[in-house]
Amino acid sequence: MSDAAMMAEYRGSRRRWGFLAAALIIAVLPYVLTGNYWHTNLTICAINVLLALGLDFILGYAGQLNLGQSAFYGLGAYVSTLLITRLGIPFWGAFAAGVAFAGLSGVFLALFAVRLRGHYLAIASLGFAVIVHQILLNWISLTQGPLGIYAIPPPPPIAIPGLTAISFRNPVALFYLVAGFALLVYFLLDQLVRSPIGETLTAIREDEISAASLGINAAAWKVFAFGVGAAVGGAAGCFYAPFVGTLVPDAFFITESFTILAMVIVGGMGTLIGPVFGAILLTLLPELLRGIGDLRLVVYGLALTLVVLFMPGGLVQAWTLIRAKLVGAPAPTR
Repeated sequence: MSDAAMMAEYRGSRRRWGFLAAALIIAVLPYVLTGNYWHTNLTICAINVLLALGLDFILGYAGQLNLGQSAFYGLGAYVSTLLITRLGIPFWGAFAAGVAFAGLSGVFLALFAVRLRGHYLAIASLGFAVIVHQILLNWISLTQGPLGIYAIPPPPPIAIPGLTAISFRNPVALFYLVAGFALLVYFLLDQLVRSPIGETLTAIREDEISAASLGINAAAWKVFAFGVGAAVGGAAGCFYAPFVGTLVPDAFFITESFTILAMVIVGGMGTLIGPVFGAILLTLLPELLRGIGDLRLVVYGLALTLVVLFMPGGLVQAWTLIRAKLVGAPAPTR
């Protein structure tokens, strides 16, 4: 076996062990961090991981500065909830519809903004997020506007032959559902970015003109990236609605897009694993600092500023440097 084949086999084995370790961590976390308070925060972490993964696929791999992730998040939540509460569609059917609608909305946005780059694309996507928020806020006959939608039911129980049905009114079961889905999305995106599709998107991110000279249709692949990233964001929204039990438009205000962007940047763009840790850190850090009152906002902001200034590659870059000093070898970035 050649050295390249051996290295590929080693990396594949390491990824498989990594997924197994992640599954074990998910399984034990609710028993390490006990109580409804921590179970709630764990589910929020899982939802934020989905949001960060979706944005990272658009920004980190396709190089498209999308500030409209909060819009896809909201669309997934409202479409699935309205189908459940107004039409009586079962949760998983509504879930699929919400994910599809968010993904198609991402495609729709990309079709109009595909020729924009940098801050022009950022402004266009931010404008889309503002429009969606205003629709959710002002279309009262459909969304109830600022009054909100209440009593959103959780996903239906899953019956297992010979065992007690799994009820998602239990916060631990709901965490397992969302975290398990996030792990599945991570696995699928990992396979995608390691395929020729990932290489194509990376080529577009690095140099779109050179990619076009190789026959790559950059516009089509940008639309594809937006569609996938938006669909993942919509899935997060579909889980958010039954988790909270109430939907109000302010939950999907444009500031949410900047929060998701911070998770991706702090974790490390274009790495998949980086945004996961960025989402976890920026979800739990404000809670851990809650004991110091308003000073936590200063500490939180200072931490973000220091990361951006001195570690532009985020937590992944920090880990790479630490590992290089400890064992003299660079850490993987994906």
